[in-house]
Amino acid sequence: MTQDETPKIQVDSDWKAQAKAEQEKLAANEASSEKTDDPRGLPPADFKGLMSILASQAMMGLGMVQDPGGKGVMIDLEGSKFAIDLLGVLQEKTKGNLDDEEDKELTQLLTELQSRFVQITQLIAQQAAAGAPGIDAGGDPAAGGGSPIITP
Repeated sequence: MTQDETPKIQVDSDWKAQAKAEQEKLAANEASSEKTDDPRGLPPADFKGLMSILASQAMMGLGMVQDPGGKGVMIDLEGSKFAIDLLGVLQEKTKGNLDDEEDKELTQLLTELQSRFVQITQLIAQQAAAGAPGIDAGGDPAAGGGSPIITP
């Protein structure tokens, strides 16, 4: 094999610029993650975090939390409705300003929470009409059953 036949590696300036841009992007991501890392383990303050806080409030009001005495499940329909309504306001006020993924997540979250709210409301009404309000020990309101529902 002669010197002319030896394959040569060619590096063009576009490749170098792209590699440098990727390095700068990685460095910027590392720097920003260091700034947002909270020693208490809190997530970054962003749109997804805001949605999560409101969704958590709504889910807690829909019976996702057992009462401190362990005697039943806490239901706060007014509180959960308020949190769901706030998510609806957030959706309305951010319409056209969210990326596709954020919009899809918010729409799906609202749909699920509204459906769960209706299910819990109907379950409570049925149990009140039967004269035996209750919820199963596993915390699944849809299953009906033994432990009482505790309202604020």
